[in-house]
Amino acid sequence: MRVSVPASSANLGPGFDALGLALEMPFVVSDEYDDTMLLMERTHPAYVSFLEAGGVGELWWRSPIPPGRGMGFSGAARVAGAFLAFLHADMAEAEARLAALWLAATLEGHPDNAAASALGGFTVASGGRAINVPIAFDAKVVVWWPDSETATNKSRAVLPPQVSFVDAVFNIGRTGLLVAALATGDKEAIRIATEDQLHQGARCALSPVSAETLKMLLAARPLGVWLGGSGPTVAALVEPNDADRVAAALPRDGHFRILDINHKGAQVLEPGNS
Repeated sequence: MRVSVPASSANLGPGFDALGLALEMPFVVSDEYDDTMLLMERTHPAYVSFLEAGGVGELWWRSPIPPGRGMGFSGAARVAGAFLAFLHADMAEAEARLAALWLAATLEGHPDNAAASALGGFTVASGGRAINVPIAFDAKVVVWWPDSETATNKSRAVLPPQVSFVDAVFNIGRTGLLVAALATGDKEAIRIATEDQLHQGARCALSPVSAETLKMLLAARPLGVWLGGSGPTVAALVEPNDADRVAAALPRDGHFRILDINHKGAQVLEPGNS
């Protein structure tokens, strides 16, 4: 059996540890040998979640998701391993998807990436619930990342233990506005709705090149711009016919992709489907 789970971009600016967006960049796991895939080490996050979900046996994997870049590598991997194990236990696919989401969220320590990778699309996860919110228009995501990695633990360590009431109100309002804008198709509101005052400033200090790239993307005026997860990836939501123009504003150093939004989430791949 082979399963595929999408990458994700978390937070989307203000929605710290709650909002996620699934991206068409797969993490594929198989329980059968495949010479195009890598044998999974026992310490790999996908294998750890596979064992936690009761899985037994060797696994193989492949993925273009860059690890340590804020594109949900570990979240996708953990969902994939758990999803496969729960399917081995004869869970129905929908049930296995939800079970994998919450096991991965527990291992991650936050549900934003896991929810998007498991359910696909735009997701809101909080209080033990995860909801897929349909986006009212077609869009693509331009992502850029440097050669350097940012460890999530290090990125979280720079965040303050407390925030001001003013900043909390700012982010609560922007988060609500972003959910409403995506759900109703109010594209003009997205630029404001992806603003943040809680975490992006401190995290961008760890990667000055990401801070500069964020400014460059804002100047290109896509629909919205944010730091992907804990960074250093910077992401922009764009109209499909505007993706190339926005990508042209990116720095030449680093790497970029123009990605579709994945709306399927964790899925079983049919034989012959890579």
